[in-house]
Amino acid sequence: MNVTITARTTVATGVVALSLKSGDDLPPWRPGAHVDVTLPNGLTRQYSLCGDPADRSTWRIAVLLEESSRGGSAWIHAQAFEGDALTVSAPRNLFELEPAERYVFIAGGVGITPILPMIAEAERSGIPWTLWYSGKSGKSMAFTDELERYGDHVRLVPGGRVPVDEVLATPAPGTAVYCCGPESMVEAVENACRTWEPGTLHVERFTAATPQDGSFDVHLTQSGVDIRVEEGVSVLDALLEAGVEADYSCTQGFCGTCETRVLEGVPEHLDDYLDHSAPTDTMMICVSRSRCARLVLDL
Repeated sequence: MNVTITARTTVATGVVALSLKSGDDLPPWRPGAHVDVTLPNGLTRQYSLCGDPADRSTWRIAVLLEESSRGGSAWIHAQAFEGDALTVSAPRNLFELEPAERYVFIAGGVGITPILPMIAEAERSGIPWTLWYSGKSGKSMAFTDELERYGDHVRLVPGGRVPVDEVLATPAPGTAVYCCGPESMVEAVENACRTWEPGTLHVERFTAATPQDGSFDVHLTQSGVDIRVEEGVSVLDALLEAGVEADYSCTQGFCGTCETRVLEGVPEHLDDYLDHSAPTDTMMICVSRSRCARLVLDL
């Protein structure tokens, strides 16, 4: 659908928030949802909805200007202003807030965006919760003004790291842990939650997991092509280099657009779309690799 930017606000150093409206009510969404945003330069990027789910008239996203931008955040920061049009998808939710007796939220940098509507819902529902939120500096931490009303529920750590081992030292049955932030933070939280009940931890990453080393072969049944995927090269990149068309969007294992049937072989799931214990009959070819010497894909 087409939407119009009705407000642009700088909410932290290098972070702008965009309010989006259409002529009609926007589709409903739940905390943790994101939308695909297609820019006039042809790029499609995924951004978390960080406004109020009850407000059907407006969506809000926040965009960090990445130091190594691949064209998405740089375009938005330089060229997206009030009155401009964007194309967006319906909301999708891979980070949904599940019912729990208590929540622990841990956010790093712009990872606060999917967490904001989660803590608002927990507060409305009367469910105990705590937010730990860190950033490179106080000025780089978005939406701290909105968090002030929650008082002691919020622990800000500007210029430092969340003491993950201390926060998650003792497993607490009935508690759900939600984490969104840089890879180092996510890994620390994953390690700290290894002794907690299965299903306790829910994470969303900024970037894809690091691909495994080694090369392997891929056979494509529909096109009859055999391709060598070298170390450090994704299956998707190898296919495109060979002139094979494939659907894709985020290229980082988040959106599910490139999900492909695996007919033979065992893929190594490195995405954040499928559960890592998911069946091996599909894979995200933009980041996932192979546990064996040869994969056969339905392409």
